Amino acid sequence: MTDGKRPPPMLHRSVGQKLLALPGSVLWALGALLATLLFGTIGILVAMFLPYRGRYWLFIRWSFFLLWWARICCGIHHQVEGTEHIPDRACIVMCKHQSAWETLATQYWFHPQTWVLKRELMKIPLIGWALGMLQPIAIDRSARKKAMEQMLEQGRERIREGRWIIIFPEGTRIPAGRAGRYRPGGAILSADTGVPIIPVAHNAGECWPRNSFLKYPGRIRVRIGPAIDPKGRDADVILDEVRDWIETNTRAISTVYETPSDAG
Repeated sequence: MTDGKRPPPMLHRSVGQKLLALPGSVLWALGALLATLLFGTIGILVAMFLPYRGRYWLFIRWSFFLLWWARICCGIHHQVEGTEHIPDRACIVMCKHQSAWETLATQYWFHPQTWVLKRELMKIPLIGWALGMLQPIAIDRSARKKAMEQMLEQGRERIREGRWIIIFPEGTRIPAGRAGRYRPGGAILSADTGVPIIPVAHNAGECWPRNSFLKYPGRIRVRIGPAIDPKGRDADVILDEVRDWIETNTRAISTVYETPSDAG
């Protein structure tokens, strides 16, 4: 901060800002619904006859449409730094998790990709069915040991197939301005396979808040960091470096950020 004052721990919107955001948010939601119905019906029928690469190309059109529609309806733009750090081969991506925006936007830079996600998401009509056709690493979080075994086994396979693995180490979306507890799965997979981690920081939750219907105009900033090499280090050390890089850079590009003293 430039004024020396501690930033507020949460981003608050005035009633006026919410009212101004409402028309665009409604329009975006209507477009998203129509696009989901289209891709979830006709798209799935077409994808059944395509190989994996064809299915992936088809379904990420849905993601790109939603992001483009958010620019048109809600005024949400983005800028990215650090694309020079993206290697030629597929790696593990560990990304800050604040909203639905980054689950779509990572497809701009890392492809083809697969995701580590909760198995329950596969049961969502249309979206879950499409996800299933893209072969994600779907784990049962209620059984931790089994979930880790699933992630390691399927993660090795996806890496051999040349797919980027996208992991949100906080496990769930965290409000803008806050940090969640980082889970070790991605670091364990990196240590197990020797595959580097590409850390990603952003402040998407300031425009596209988690669990919120309203979306606000602005420019989301994204930083892609240098590869973190796991060789010769255990998972705890790797995770500490990933967390430190992501949180430090998220703090640097955010308008609000909760400091340890704020959190009490």
